[in-house]
Formats: sequence, C-alpha cells, structure tokens
Amino acid sequence: MMLSLLIAVPLLGALVVALLPRSSHVTARYVAFGVSILTLVMSVALLREFDIDSGGYQITEQHEWIGALGVHWALGVNGIGLTMIFLTTVLTPIVLLASWRDKELDPARTSSYFAWMLVLEALAIGVFAATDVFVFYVLFEATLIPLYFLIGAHGGGQRSYAAVKFLIYNLVGGLIMLASVVGLYVLSSQQGGATFLHEDLMGLEMSQTTERLLFLGFFIAFAIKAPLWPLHTWLPDAAASATPGTSVLMVSVVDKIGTFGMIRWCLELFPGASDWASPVVITLAVISILYGALLAIGQDDLRRLIALTSVSHFGFIILGIFAFTTTSMTGSVLYMFNHGLSTAILFLVAGMMVARRGSARISDFGGVQKVAPVLSGVLLVGGLSSLSLPGLAPFVSEFLVLAGTFTRSIPAAAFATLGMVLAAVYILLMYQRTMTGPVTEHTALLPDLSRREVGALSPAIVLIIGLGFVPQPLLSVIDPAVEPVLSTVGIGDPPQRAPIDLTHDETEGAHE
Repeated sequence: MMLSLLIAVPLLGALVVALLPRSSHVTARYVAFGVSILTLVMSVALLREFDIDSGGYQITEQHEWIGALGVHWALGVNGIGLTMIFLTTVLTPIVLLASWRDKELDPARTSSYFAWMLVLEALAIGVFAATDVFVFYVLFEATLIPLYFLIGAHGGGQRSYAAVKFLIYNLVGGLIMLASVVGLYVLSSQQGGATFLHEDLMGLEMSQTTERLLFLGFFIAFAIKAPLWPLHTWLPDAAASATPGTSVLMVSVVDKIGTFGMIRWCLELFPGASDWASPVVITLAVISILYGALLAIGQDDLRRLIALTSVSHFGFIILGIFAFTTTSMTGSVLYMFNHGLSTAILFLVAGMMVARRGSARISDFGGVQKVAPVLSGVLLVGGLSSLSLPGLAPFVSEFLVLAGTFTRSIPAAAFATLGMVLAAVYILLMYQRTMTGPVTEHTALLPDLSRREVGALSPAIVLIIGLGFVPQPLLSVIDPAVEPVLSTVGIGDPPQRAPIDLTHDETEGAHE
C-alpha cells in the first residue's frame, strides 16, 4: 500500500488546501508545503524499502477495479520508475517554496494554485507507478487537467492560447494512444481473457503489422509529451505563459512521462516494432538536439530559450533509449533525473529575474552580476549544468548517452556531440547578455535573491554537484532495471573489439 499512500497524501493535501477560505492564502502555502515535505519523506522511505539488486518490479499491489474489463488498480516500481518518483517528490517542495511570493499569483487564488500543484504531483507519481495500462492511460490524461488550469488560470501573457494549444496537442496524442489501448484489450480478450496488466501484455502474440500499429499509437502520444521534433511546438508557448513553478513541473516531471512511457510501454510491449522504428526515431532525436539548440541561440525570450534547450535535451534522452545499449539507456534515465534538476534551476531563476525586471527579454538585462551576485551565481550553476560541464550531474548522463550511442551508430553520436558545442554557445551567450557588461538603468536596483529563494534552490544545486562527483547511488538503482528492458527488445550491447596486440605483431616481424 506504500505507493497508493504516496499518491493519496498529496491528493488529500490538495483537497484540504482547496477547501481553505480564499483569505487564508498564507495557511494554504504552509499546508501545501508541509504535505509536499511529507510526500518527500515517504518517497525516501520507499527508496530504503527498495532492493537495488533486483531489476524487476517491487513494492507491488494489485486490486481488481473494473472486473468486466479486466482492469486492476496495479502499482509497482522498478529502478526507472523509482528514480522518476523521487525526482517528482524532490522538485515539488522546491517549486512550492520558490513560488511562495510569486508576483504573478493573485492572492485570492493562491489556494487553487497550490492545490493544483499537489494534484499534479499525485498524478505524476501514479503514472510512474502504474503497471496496468488502463490505469496508466487514465492518469496520463488526467495530468492535463491541473496543467491546463495552472497555465490558463494562473499564467501570464497569452495564457489562454498557450493552455488551449497545450491541451489540443496532448489530447490528440492521448486519443491515438487510446486506440492502441483498445487494441491491446481486443488482443488479450482473444488470447485467454481481457487484461491490461503489464506482465500479461508482454506475453501477447501479435502479427508484425499489428505490433507496429499499436506501437505507433503509444509512441506518437509519448513523442508529443516528450516533446520530440516536429511535435514540440506547444512547449515554448506553454513555458512562456506559465508561472515558473508550473514550467518546472511541466518540463522536469510531466514531460518525462513521454520518455518514461517509451521505455515502460513501447520497448517492453512492442520490442520488434521498437527495433523497426529505431532508425527513424534516432534521426528525429538528432534533429531535435540540433534544432532545439540552434533556435535557442537566436532566442531573445528567456523562458522560450529554456524551453527550446529542453527540446534539445529530450533529443539526447530519446537517442539513448533507442540506441539500445545498456550504457546509453542508463544514461538516458539518469539524464531524465539530472535534466529535471538543471531545468528547475533555470526556470525558477529566470522567473525571479522576470519578476524583478518586469520583462522576459534577454536584451532588457545587463550587468546583473554586479548588483545581484548570488542570483548571477545560481544562474551560472544552472547554465553550466545544462551545458553538461564536467563535475556537474548532467555531464555524466550525457557522456553515457553518447558513449553508448557511439557503439551503435557513429554518425548519430557524432551529430549529437555537436549539440554539446551548441549548448555551450546558447548558455554562455545568454549569461553574457544578461549578467555581464555595464549595469543598465533598469537593472541597477534589482534585488538579489532572498534567503527563502536561496533555500528553495539549494537542494537542486547540492544534488547537481553531488551527483556530478558521485553518481553511483542513482546508477546502482537504474542499472538493474535497464538490463531486463534490453533483453526484452532482444538487442544486446555490441560485442567488444579485441585489442590489437602490437607487441605480438612486432615480435613476429622481427622473427621474419
């Protein structure tokens, strides 16, 4: 019942916060933050309960839900799902604390904002834990509800347009996936009884054409969520209009459902189709890496720039998944976690800059490091981690993705490596244009980060630095879960080339 409790606690907390009077917005903040801390403590207990040496699903529970359709409330986690749940529970209190005095929030609507945040946390945990595809689909679609209201009701700028565009894109993807879910139901009904359980669906027999069609239904939905080029266009609009906290949970957590779903459902249920589609997916991933980076270089809106860098980073994650090597896939899962931390810092600091300056245009800043050195330093840490500087956590994951991909496809890895160079360009240009140079009239009085803001950002900074030097604690959780996935796909790591014995060759030449 641990996983069900982990979902129930933030849901109940959201209900309490939502029922508070509108005038109790301070109480709403404290209650929401307290619930998020309790959820984090429970996720740490979940980590302690987890056997890292086992690659299978643990802490499982299964209860019949809709017997006539074979639907079960079934939950369980392997190392991949556990990593994503931990990321969700770490980021939520960070976001809530950073949003404590968000100037974009109407005090009278603070309760609903914090309540929707807790609802989103609960639904994301449920998605990462679901082992019944029907439950997964319901929770997958349900995450759209809090995000729609968080963007449309609490955002700024063209929030209505951004919220509707976000909803339409993701609803279309969800409906396509629903067709594949129905297809699995029909197949399972014909082969011994209707079921949506992950372990039962893995044993289904299906023709090559059927498998590929069902795979496409899931993959398109996940590619939109991820977001993968050319299905990414909803993201910059949503990120530019949402509050910083909403952007963090949307990009760092909810969008990871797309890449998580590719591993959990596409690769494990449709291994043959995943192999068949891999050349096209790898090509799209490389395009995403380069396209997102190039657009970010020319971007003047700070929030859009961060969103476009995420398009590039998701390309790396998807590349590592479909390279089908232990190294690359382990790197991808680690990348999902590390990207969540670095993007959280960038979005939150960008939001603090926009709130202080009243503008999101990079050209409206300049010389900030002279008047707000702490803010400048935190942005630098977030930026350097985003460009994968050695010694910071994202470097390890990006290196693993590229190293694993090189053994499978040298051209794909070579083009992807160019993305690292472009990342240095867009991050350093952004930092130079906003933080260095002469102090402008509008930035001269910019206040530095408060103690609350520093406290909110500190856990992410500590994790980025700590995992940069000691990534093994997370790798030991992820590694055992990756190997069963690759064995399901049926593609192992490429054979190691034997080293050339130059000494032996030279000896033979001397004898001759």
